[in-house]
Parts: sequence; structure tokens; C-alpha cells
Amino acid sequence: MSENAEHTEHADLPVDGLDAFKRTFRRHAAGVAVVTSLMPDGSPAGFTATSLASLAAVPPLATFNMAQVSSSWPAMTVGNRVAIHMLGPRSRHQAERMAADHSVRFAGEHWRTGPHGVPILEDVTAWMLGTIIDVHPVHNNAVIVVRIEDGSLGEDDDALLYHERRYFKPGDTA
Repeated sequence: MSENAEHTEHADLPVDGLDAFKRTFRRHAAGVAVVTSLMPDGSPAGFTATSLASLAAVPPLATFNMAQVSSSWPAMTVGNRVAIHMLGPRSRHQAERMAADHSVRFAGEHWRTGPHGVPILEDVTAWMLGTIIDVHPVHNNAVIVVRIEDGSLGEDDDALLYHERRYFKPGDTA
């Protein structure tokens, strides 16, 4: 059987809504970012996000989505500050670390205290600092809206993409 025939067979298999959703979004390459903030007790919080999007240029607004069961959820309150970090292949380790158990996310010297005490990751392609202006709960998740107030560019790098549960740079193949 040819590779195309095998691919077509799998494509025609019936799936339920959840399975179709998971399969489809695994094939949707997304840019990788890390969001950091401070928990109510002042400890650092952060997570890897592939749902980052620009909402508006004037005023500069960005959005990301997250599960309300996330260990970083308590930091996502209106008025709290966050840093949104853009990652490239050189900073892939930041994505992996921030997707790991929350107890290891800030262990080590891969970050520094930034403006307003917000954790800023090292070796990222860019970061933006902003204030959460709205939180829209949707089922067990939420859409977070951030007004961007500051930021900085890091060393230029390719984009880091997440696709089929793996990290890639544009042009890489499986």
C-alpha cells in the first residue's frame, strides 16, 4: 500500500468530536510562547502557550487561552501583570521547562526579575510586558486579554513551532 493510500484510509476513519478536534489541532502548527507572572503569594508562575494571538494594535492587545486547572491559573487575575515571551529554536528549552512540572519551572538561572517583579526569561527572541484587562471564562478554560505596555527584542532567531506534539523551526521535517 502506498503512503498516500494509507494516509487516505486513516483520513476516512470515523471519529467523534473530541478525537477530530485533537487530531486536527495536532496538525495545525502554532507558534510557541511562554507566559510568566506572579502568583498571589508573590512566587513566579509560568506556562507554555501556543494560543497567543494579537487582538489589536491600537491599543496594543494580545490574547492567550489557558485551562483553569493550570497551576498558573491563580496568577491570571484582572490587574495582574504578565510577560509574554516569544521563542525560537535556540530557546526551545524554555518551552520544555515551562511545560514541565511547576516545581521545576523557575529552578535555575534561566530567568531574571523584570519590571514590576514579573519573571523575564533569558534567551528569548522577544518579550512583552502587559496588564491583564479581561478574563473570559469558557467552560473549564479562559481567554485572557492583556494590554501590552513594554517589551524588548532579544537576539534574532527563527520561529519555534509546535506541530504533532513536537517542536520545529520552519523548514524542518519530521
